[in-house]
Amino acid sequence: MRTTIVLFQQNLRVADNPSLVRAAECGRVVPLFIWDESVGRQPGAASRWWLYKALADLQKNLSRLGTPLILRRGKTAAVLHHILQETGAEVAAWQERCERPIALRDMGIADALRKSGVEVFLDDGFLLFHPTAIRTAAGRPFRVFTPFARACFTAKLPARPLAPPKVLRGIAGLASETLESLNLIPGASAWTKGLAKTWDIRESAAQDKIADFVAQRLTHYADDRDRPDREGTSRLSPYLHYGQISPRQLWHAVQNEKAAGDAAHPSIERYLLELLWREFSWHLLQQFPLVAEKPLNPAFVHFPWRADHVGLEAWQKGLTGYPIVDAGMRQLWQTGWMHNRVRMVVASFLIKHLLIDWRVGEAWFWDTLVDADLGANAASWQWVAGCGADAAPYFRIFNPILQGQKFDPNGDYIRRYVPELAGLTVKYIHTPWLAPVAILAEAGATAYPQPIIEHGFARKRALAALAQAKGLAQNTKPVGHAFPCG
Repeated sequence: MRTTIVLFQQNLRVADNPSLVRAAECGRVVPLFIWDESVGRQPGAASRWWLYKALADLQKNLSRLGTPLILRRGKTAAVLHHILQETGAEVAAWQERCERPIALRDMGIADALRKSGVEVFLDDGFLLFHPTAIRTAAGRPFRVFTPFARACFTAKLPARPLAPPKVLRGIAGLASETLESLNLIPGASAWTKGLAKTWDIRESAAQDKIADFVAQRLTHYADDRDRPDREGTSRLSPYLHYGQISPRQLWHAVQNEKAAGDAAHPSIERYLLELLWREFSWHLLQQFPLVAEKPLNPAFVHFPWRADHVGLEAWQKGLTGYPIVDAGMRQLWQTGWMHNRVRMVVASFLIKHLLIDWRVGEAWFWDTLVDADLGANAASWQWVAGCGADAAPYFRIFNPILQGQKFDPNGDYIRRYVPELAGLTVKYIHTPWLAPVAILAEAGATAYPQPIIEHGFARKRALAALAQAKGLAQNTKPVGHAFPCG
């Protein structure tokens, strides 16, 4: 009977966890989580709050199976060395990470352990396909999403999810930090109470959400996914981020509906494409490890961004005077999440209306989103800015008025998150500044701010800034290199 250290990182689940399943079959299991702040980009406040809750749930689930989760803090290599000595474990297993600094660290740890006689197993359950697996006909990584997705659909299907172990045999008496001692969250506050009211952060709750989405909303997903006034999306991205569910659990749950003859094939394909956009973002991160820090389009190296502190604060607080933008930013602050269509609208507003650097917006999302995902967050901000791979053209500037009228036609989403406008009729809900003062007063909407910038002016200014940046760019070329996971 061998002893295996199972290092949990972004796979905080007991179901479909290859490392845990393999360890349970081999003998004794030491589940371990290390809070290591020395390498990589540290999670933002909302992500840390989610991590705290997810670890608490994992502790309960592992204890039910027979062994506790050991919590330690410090540098991963040193902590692993100590616990291997404490337990006499012959095997270490973990899920690969794809962020460059962490992947380099983990590859170095794996090499050192193997040289010392420890057997090491790595699994790639964070993604559907290993970043080196999907390539063009010429053997290169994809830079455009559509052919990437097509290649994924024709590749070998991801393996079916694994059932959780029925029992775990552990080692008694191992020292562990308390979850509170990791200082992941700053204690109770109005903000964290709002997050707690919104989310049930348990692995079992995530499984229930998958089942509910497939049974209740998948059929209409293609039509409802762009409507923030409807419960049309799965809202599973935070659970995916910390691995409380695996992407292949989602993939097969949706594919099973297709295999069963469900008529909603367009919705099924559309949802699978959303999973593949997450996949594409992480594969892109392998080619350009600094995708969260540098634009892929060379023109944007010279873009004349503005330092608009007043505009930034209005955007962050949901006080821009554009109802759909403000509803999205307030939803983000109240719930730690924002509807995807509205994410595009608010990102476009910051970048193109205010000419504020996309990295400023990416950093705000990183700190306030419970699903802040390095690959998807950075790639999506670059997509909206027009400076990334397969990006939306920069001249595509969302009109926040038309976006609200099209995707929240009755204003229900706005009324929910901008309650001072709740009394306005559909005629004025998207353009309250056009309402007569008497109507604003009757609706109790006089305190809502005027637009901080006029759309037509902002559009012309943004296009002029792009032309200026293109002129400065000239022969500048982007620099990037592939970096495979270990």
